[in-house]
Amino acid sequence: MTSGRHSLALPGAEGKPAARLTGVVPLGGGVPLGARAETPHVLYVRFHPVPPEDVYQGLLTLLGELTPVVEALPPDAALADVRGALRYFGRDAAGLAEIVRVRALARYGVDCTVGVAANPLLARMAAHEAQESQGAQEPGGPGGGRSGRAAGAVRTVPGDPDAVAEFLARKPPIALPGVGPATARTLSAYGLDSAARIAAAPLSTLQRILGVATARRVHAWAHGIDPAPVTPNAPARAMGAEHRFRRDELDPVRRRRALLTLADGLGVRLRTSGQVAAAISVTVRYADRSTTTRTRTLAEPTAHTPALTAAAYALHDALGLQRARVRSVALRVEGLMDAGLAAHQLTFDPADEKSRRLEAAADRARARFGISAVRPAGFLDVA
Repeated sequence: MTSGRHSLALPGAEGKPAARLTGVVPLGGGVPLGARAETPHVLYVRFHPVPPEDVYQGLLTLLGELTPVVEALPPDAALADVRGALRYFGRDAAGLAEIVRVRALARYGVDCTVGVAANPLLARMAAHEAQESQGAQEPGGPGGGRSGRAAGAVRTVPGDPDAVAEFLARKPPIALPGVGPATARTLSAYGLDSAARIAAAPLSTLQRILGVATARRVHAWAHGIDPAPVTPNAPARAMGAEHRFRRDELDPVRRRRALLTLADGLGVRLRTSGQVAAAISVTVRYADRSTTTRTRTLAEPTAHTPALTAAAYALHDALGLQRARVRSVALRVEGLMDAGLAAHQLTFDPADEKSRRLEAAADRARARFGISAVRPAGFLDVA
């Protein structure tokens, strides 16, 4: 296949030339067949600045005052399904979102941007659009302002299918949560540079470009369809931490140092709480505020810092970021369980045994002299 921009032809009526993807194509002819209006009832709440863990737990409790259906998305976001709270509070979902903002500011001094829609996908996109809009209006630009903090906002995507189609129509592929830079570049190379064009393309064409499974997901997202429910989860089932760079970071060495710092901190927290993690995920936030997240199941549940660090490095390196401008990296460990219930594969490797003995000694030193008493070489101070 030759490089460059490709032309994608859509099948036309018999005896007529095929229609090409030029201009703005109506979203699947307007709306998906059989689509119906649905009352917005999902909130995607993004707190800023990133709250400390104890404050984050309090903010989740705040959301729990409105609805028991809260899905924690550490370190700074959450999903809430307020369907059952609309009648009780006598407000629509946007009104409940305003309550969340007021209470978060009053109790914790934390503002938030809230996306309101009929499903998690659209709610995320609405929050992202609101945050970008607020950042552009601030005197200091995105994320700026005189205080260095962007103001919060509430953005609602109506449940009417035509309104959803209008909201999505001109969004670039990268704006669809779950579409990374590589997939977005592939789609744009074929002229599929907006959600409307992706939605208008035949599913079979997308499958040839992206593969069957990915094509089905992207095609559904471009129509604003997200069957995933808000799943209540216990925050203790995951831990997360984020490192924000002082400036957009191009140096992969500094990004790896940040991951080392995050892995070391999470390892200490796991061991202190007597837990191990079954999986780890890395989230990279770019200068344009888009994100990429990759997750890996660990060979065995662990709280061993070198194992967490190695997995984080592998996920980061697999992204092939090269000259990407990175604003922050976040690390999250998931599937937490009691360390006493986890099996550990014995090894005859003396280096592994020595590493674990040193780690235990370092933990004892931290417990006695403070968390900063022992740090790994290459530790990166928090920005």
